[in-house]
Parts: sequence; C-alpha cells; structure tokens
Amino acid sequence: MKKVIGWGAVAVVAVAALGIAHQPLFWVRYLASRADSGQMPMSLYEPRELVPGGNEPPAPRETPASESLDGRALEAAADYAATHDSQALIVMRHGYLVFERYWHGTDFNTLVDSQGLGRLVVALVTGRALADRKLGWPDEPVENLFPEWRNDRRGAITVHNLLQLSSGLVPPAPSCSPWSEAAREAYGQDVLASYLRRALDGAPGQRWRDQSADADLLAELIQRSTQTRYSLYVSQALWRRIGAADAWIWLDRPGGMPHADRGFIARQGDWMRVAEVVLTGGRYQGKQVLLPRWVPFLLQPAASRADYGAYVRVGTAAASADSPYAVKDVILASGGGNRLWMIPSLQIAILRTGRTPGDGGRSGGGSSHAMTDWDDSRIPNLIVSGVRDRSPAATQSGIDVSTLVPQH
Repeated sequence: MKKVIGWGAVAVVAVAALGIAHQPLFWVRYLASRADSGQMPMSLYEPRELVPGGNEPPAPRETPASESLDGRALEAAADYAATHDSQALIVMRHGYLVFERYWHGTDFNTLVDSQGLGRLVVALVTGRALADRKLGWPDEPVENLFPEWRNDRRGAITVHNLLQLSSGLVPPAPSCSPWSEAAREAYGQDVLASYLRRALDGAPGQRWRDQSADADLLAELIQRSTQTRYSLYVSQALWRRIGAADAWIWLDRPGGMPHADRGFIARQGDWMRVAEVVLTGGRYQGKQVLLPRWVPFLLQPAASRADYGAYVRVGTAAASADSPYAVKDVILASGGGNRLWMIPSLQIAILRTGRTPGDGGRSGGGSSHAMTDWDDSRIPNLIVSGVRDRSPAATQSGIDVSTLVPQH
C-alpha cells in the first residue's frame, strides 16, 4: 500500500513538473496569487506591451476656491478616503486639477493597475475604430471577425453586446484549482482559447454579467479589425492624443492576447485625462478626439441592466440603495479598488485608487475592517455638497454667470 501511495505521489510531482515546464508563466502567476490571497502582484503582470504616450505635462492646477469648491468638503472626502486605506484621491473641475491627496508613498505619477478602468479605454477606442471604418457598426456580429464562431450561435454576439457586458457567455465556475478553467482564464497563456470555449446562455443581449471576457474579446476584435496590435492602436487612437504618459498592457504570453480589463498599467494621474474625454463628450483640451455622438452612445442604459452603460454605471444608483448619489448624472467607472466618478453637469471628475472595497484586508496594508463599511456614494456626495455654484442663482436675472466660475 505504501508503495502505491509513493508511486502516486511521484506521478503527481511529475505531472506538476511537466505543467510548470510547459506553462511557466501560468505557474508563477498562479502561485503568487495564492500567496497573496488571490491578488497577483503588479510586478508579475508580465509580459507587457508598451502603449506609447504623448508624455505631455498634466492639466494645470488651480485652488478649489477658484473652481467654486469648498475646501472643507474636499478635506472631508480625503478623510473618508484615508480611513479606507486609499492610495490617491484626485479631483478635477473644468479641466483643472483642484485637489490631490496621496498615501503609502505614492504620487500623481505612480503606476497603477487599472483593475478594470481599462475597460473604459476599450469603450472609447471602439468608437475610434468605428470612425476609422475598421469596425462596421455597433451591432455588427462578431462572427465577421471571429471565424471560430462562424455558423455558431455565439457568432451573433455583437460589438454592442460586448460593450454592455451582455454577451451571454457563461463564465467558468469559481475555483482555486490550478487545473480549472477559471485559473486558465485568470493566469493562463492562451486566454483567447479559454474564452472561445465558453458556452452561450440564452440570446446575446439579454443577461448582464460583470466579467473580463467581454472587454478582452472586444480588444481582440479591435486588434483583428485594425490589423494593428491593440496597444499600438490605443496609442494612436486615444492615449497619445490626450497627452498621457507611456503605459503598458499585460499580455497572456509574448505577442499574445491583451488583457484589456485588468492589467492596463498607467500613471494614476492620467485617468483624469480619460475622464475629461468623457465629461466633454469626446474632446480633450478643446480638440475633438472621438466622434461627438460616441460618448452619449456609451452612456445609454443597457437593455439587460438599466443602471449600466458601456462598462460604466450611470444614474443615481450607488452601492447601497439607502445612499444614492446627490446628483442624477454620475458616471462611475470602477474596477477592484479603483473608482473614477464623472459628473458632466458639474464638470467634475474624482479618482480614488487603493484597496478593493470589502476585501477584508487581504490586499495588505491597513486594518482588516478598513473597507467593510465602504460606501460608493460617500466621496462624490461630500464633494458635490461643497460645490458653491450648484445653485438656481445662476438663472436669476441680473446674475453675471461668468463670475460663478472664474477664468472660464
């Protein structure tokens, strides 16, 4: 019996050794994530592909008062962010940086993993691909570019379905096993093959699911339709145009599929440039970067979930039904612990980076209870409460509107 057990152990070790030799990147990523309670260190988002940027100076800085913001409200928001183990809180209004707080030794230029904010880049770049006639139309079926799904029900999935997280593709069952499909998608070296094996649950467009597959597949579609590496097309279509610094996109293997969802490595301050494009309907510093109709299209509620547009949450809904946003037009892009709130009516953007809300301290740093009472509406509501020109006074006769927002 002992001999049988011994040969069984040898067999297991041999299989594991063969697996490690065949897919070393997978095992490095997988073992690192297990050691850090499911979080993979950013240093292991390798290999990466460069997204060349314009490397222009950041937006000019102004005092909160010059942009009609109450400094006390901003400090209250910073206090809330600090008690929830944040890394950065940056506020912009009318294209000016008006408030910044950093923790854990970070600053405006610190590189961070998008943790899902990269989806917003995919959505914006899709508009450019449509304008460049590289993609046909938003409701184009993916079978035109995925011959793997031609004459298959999955080929009816559209670009619009992918934008609205409504592909209908069924994610693999959660599993900690390295042999699972979930592990292969998260850490593997052939992620596209895993996605293409997924089954379809009903007709595309009917069910909303928060999953990386839809954004990653859309990036692959852009790559195929433009016949350009996704990282280079992002640079040409958006990143360089808005003057952002060089960024990087994580690949599943050298020359392989881009992870467009998590794994977009960029300076945290550059997300304010992306926010300006959304706030201004596709413009950056007065120049039209995207077709004027594209951003409004992205903000249209999905048929499968009324409080979501294209990778962004829209409207007054918040993490808790008891604490809605103070204004109706909040746009929230989020991923992991990162939050990018955009309020077009007030031309305000707010970025919070840091630990994942509700992760119970597993990401390291801070107390284990730091995020258990996180409220997605708290920071933007505090800042909105300090907007001094948010008043019907602007419509009263005799009021000089230009005095309400100095220098604009």
